[in-house]
Amino acid sequence: MNQTTSAVKPRVFSGIQPTGALHLGNYVGALSQWVAQQHERDSIFCVVDLHALTVPEEVDPARLRDQVRSAAAIYFAAGIDPESNVVFVQSAVREHTELTWLLNCVTPLGWLYRMTQFKAKSEGRESVGTGLLDYPVLMAADILLYDTVSVPVGEDQVQHIELTRDLAQRFNHLFGDVFVVPKAQVPAVGARIMGLDEPTAKMSKSVAVHRPGHAINLLDDPATVKKAVMSAVTDSGRELRFDHASPGVRNLLAIYQVLTKRSMAEIESEFAGAGYGQLKKAVVEAVVSTLAPVQARYRDYMSDPAELDNLLAKGAERARGIADATMRRVRTAMGVG
Repeated sequence: MNQTTSAVKPRVFSGIQPTGALHLGNYVGALSQWVAQQHERDSIFCVVDLHALTVPEEVDPARLRDQVRSAAAIYFAAGIDPESNVVFVQSAVREHTELTWLLNCVTPLGWLYRMTQFKAKSEGRESVGTGLLDYPVLMAADILLYDTVSVPVGEDQVQHIELTRDLAQRFNHLFGDVFVVPKAQVPAVGARIMGLDEPTAKMSKSVAVHRPGHAINLLDDPATVKKAVMSAVTDSGRELRFDHASPGVRNLLAIYQVLTKRSMAEIESEFAGAGYGQLKKAVVEAVVSTLAPVQARYRDYMSDPAELDNLLAKGAERARGIADATMRRVRTAMGVG
């Protein structure tokens, strides 16, 4: 299949795992980008709950169901329009797992062992489940199932998109022109917000569970936001420097820039001669003012679970229609079904 589709708008697929509290890095690197471009594209947004099962010893079924609903509410609260976009829960569309198996059959094992995230997550574990190794194939199925043209991702996910491209091309070579070959879309600013307490590492949901000062969660109250930002790692001096800024200072500047939508030249002018304390206070104000309306809308959605479930059911029905058409092509090409 050609990389151009009959639709006027290019199709985009995006998803976030529901486990762990969604944080500012998720908002800057994903949610805000989705919202900004949702009417320019044919957008499909997914709560990828199947990806949350790769370490079964850590799965709490009842909690996972609550987290799925909470993540969906945050999607809508952040500004995703359920009428203009397809928003659904991954496990509600069974074609994701069917396509994963069929892609497994064309995936060289060595490709999976080379994945950087698999190496990092399996390090130090006595036993590693197949799901952790196969995670990128499920991700590829998520993307290819919807004839996706573009996938907005952070820099750490680019390798997975490259694998998806490789799988699409390998499948097309073996069975005919079936899949669109997608490309990664990495935003220029804020694609990778770093941890406040460790600004050389990406802000992480899993790390934040054990280190409260690591991340700013999207549902944090103003006092919690202030405590996290004011404790953020910066330089040892007092005066703010732009020419040789440390990773911690660059991280705060990136957060401020993306939330205020100001240029770096404007920010340098604003904080000329200022200290780190002034920058931190400004970051606190920017974060709190950004999150307040999101949190208010989130509470509204969570107060009406029936309506939230209804929105997700409608989204799943729309997603299923697209997925079914793709799987008909795949099955025909492979001679099954």
